[in-house]
Amino acid sequence: MVKIDTEYITLGQLLKMTDCISSGAQAKFAVKELRIFVNGEKEDRRGRKLYPGDVVNVEKMTFKVEK
Repeated sequence: MVKIDTEYITLGQLLKMTDCISSGAQAKFAVKELRIFVNGEKEDRRGRKLYPGDVVNVEKMTFKVEK
């Protein structure tokens, strides 16, 4: 579970918050190299907006965005 205080976060921010990447600069490469799905659909945009209720799968890890 990833808790947010804002209306949404980007996929790049989620990857950094969950330690999937160590810096924001790596997000561009991570979305191309890792198997990332948002709500069951393949995603490769680091700027994808994630809202409460969205489910993100990164490789074998699952994160749910919550307010």
